[in-house]
Amino acid sequence: MQELLLSEKTFPIMGEALNPENTMEMDFSPANTGLMTCDFSDTKSFDHFVFDKLRAAGKKYGIGGYLEHRAIYARSEVFVTDQSDFRNIHLGIDIWTEAGHPVFAPLSGKVFSFQNNAGFGDYGPTIILEHELKGKKIYSLYGHLARKDLKGLDVGMTIPAGKAFCHVGPYPENGDWPPHLHFQLMWDMMGNWGDFPGVCSQREIEKYRAICPDPQVLTGYSPM
Repeated sequence: MQELLLSEKTFPIMGEALNPENTMEMDFSPANTGLMTCDFSDTKSFDHFVFDKLRAAGKKYGIGGYLEHRAIYARSEVFVTDQSDFRNIHLGIDIWTEAGHPVFAPLSGKVFSFQNNAGFGDYGPTIILEHELKGKKIYSLYGHLARKDLKGLDVGMTIPAGKAFCHVGPYPENGDWPPHLHFQLMWDMMGNWGDFPGVCSQREIEKYRAICPDPQVLTGYSPM
């Protein structure tokens, strides 16, 4: 299936190619001992942690997260089922950048669903597009958007590749996160509407790996 994605001509979702000149890879796994310096339950502290690093590195974007074991999800009960099945494996890519940055459709598609997944630590305003690749459907999810992005949308509305159709949202309306885009791909919506799990437990990794391919191929990011 990854070959099908690689065969498609795509538009960079941030409107420009991401590379080491403007982008740094960000690590939110337990291996990053620097995370201990931040109180992730406090969004302002979390915001300073992210954007101080970007400014210090002279980068416009931070990127990372596909199938990463995240150490930051204890900040919200959204991710808790029970302690033995904690959801902390990230299923998409995060692109951290200033609020208000436009987000562009990487592929032509149509609006599948949209809603405001309100609540501390949730997606906030979310749009899901449906695309068809050589007769096979794939869905792309854009989370942590601005509330204004949900106005004027209709299910089935055509979104051409390269169209700026939403924006990185500010906190707290984006689910109360430092501004970033959560970008995720799904081969199967599994009955979900306006939402889809963005993290899974470690026992579910292989199940979701098959459903949610690595979205970096559609971000325009090239590590060179």
